[in-house]
Amino acid sequence: MTSNKFSLVSFLKLLKDAISGKEMDFTKGSIRKAIFMLSIPMILEMCMESVFALVDIAYVSQVSTNAVATVGLTESVITLVYAVAVGLSMAATAIVARRIGEKDHVGANQAAVQVIILGVLVAIVVSTIGIVFPKEILSLMGGESDLVEEGYRYTQILFGGNITIVLLFLINAIFRGAGNASMAMWALVLSNGLNIILDPIFIFGLGPIPEYGVAGAAIATTIGRGTAVVFQLFVLFYGATRIKLAFKDLVIRTQIMLRLIKVSLGGIGQFLIGTSSWIFLMRIMSEFGSEVLAGYTISIRIMMFTLMPSWGMSNAAATLVGQNLGANQPERAEISVWKTSKYNAYFMIIVSVLYLFFARSIIGWFSEVPEVVKYGAMSLQIVAAGYVLYAYGMTLTNAFNGAGDTKTPTIINFFCFWMFQLPFAYFAALTMEWGPIGVFWGIMLAESLIALVAIYWFKKGKWKLVKV
Repeated sequence: MTSNKFSLVSFLKLLKDAISGKEMDFTKGSIRKAIFMLSIPMILEMCMESVFALVDIAYVSQVSTNAVATVGLTESVITLVYAVAVGLSMAATAIVARRIGEKDHVGANQAAVQVIILGVLVAIVVSTIGIVFPKEILSLMGGESDLVEEGYRYTQILFGGNITIVLLFLINAIFRGAGNASMAMWALVLSNGLNIILDPIFIFGLGPIPEYGVAGAAIATTIGRGTAVVFQLFVLFYGATRIKLAFKDLVIRTQIMLRLIKVSLGGIGQFLIGTSSWIFLMRIMSEFGSEVLAGYTISIRIMMFTLMPSWGMSNAAATLVGQNLGANQPERAEISVWKTSKYNAYFMIIVSVLYLFFARSIIGWFSEVPEVVKYGAMSLQIVAAGYVLYAYGMTLTNAFNGAGDTKTPTIINFFCFWMFQLPFAYFAALTMEWGPIGVFWGIMLAESLIALVAIYWFKKGKWKLVKV
């Protein structure tokens, strides 16, 4: 009894330390404890993101089927545009983690500033495109004329205010690389908490605030994430974290910026390949009508609810790899990755069982339209069949990125997505006339293949030799 009580007390203390952001050296001591301390806030961070995604789509689905489809089409495009930001975030985590492992806090600070400057430049370009061409973006993605007219304001606002999303994303990557995972978590708690509160107000109207429909979801997102970015910047300049900036640091350092760009190129390519494949799949799905597209969009949001926590756990592997390589401990880095992968797989087994047995009920929470429920449930069941392998694929991919080896996952993505997934999905869905099922099988098989190839290359160990 005493032993069990001690274990529970120890667990609760660790949980409190992880959430509160107690700093520790992840290059020594218990690996299991290090994984726990990093994973808990990262999982909670991603849970907040996925909860918002579900709440957002639940509110939007009350507007119309076209509104749901608009969200799906817009997000598929805007994530492609964010490839640069995603690549930069991978570089930021890898380089900041490496500098922290080397005990070079000045170098970590300088890298953080260059990431923020590059992020602002990316956001300006994206805003210009989205503000000027929102209707063209939706039309290009196969949106019907009534969908374009109803939803283009959503696209315009989300693109126009994208600097809030880009900076939130990048600064959280900096926090994670430094091992301050709890700070990234609290930023998303603030951001998504505000989003959830503001969503119904701006979508349906309240008092002096008019009813904006689907465009209200974009307004709520911009306000919520903008507030969180202000919080992040305050912490970077005035908080007590490993990254401590001063206004004198706000200068362009060409050498560091070029190093960031070099490391980020692989991440950009990696994400462009994966996201362009997703866009192509969305384009195929649009051939089957708005109801099928809405079902697929809802299922993707639900999957993100579970994939985000899994991704959060795999983010812990990236930080551990970067910091332990910086401390010249490659074997500890490798052990950390395999342990994280195993824990991730346990979690994903539970999720896959829930999806396989309760898919229709889960989709039914978001829509009562029979066709939406049918294809949404089918998507969940088929894709979830590969969840155990996804756990390994996500963790190992993030481990490569955490080491600064963004090239290997890019090559893996190229062959598994472009050379396998896209031809298979197109052939199965349209040529063989399997319909949406062909797309679902294409997703499951490609993601499983990525995991198997990643395991093979990770065991070769070349990632241990990468310099950043």
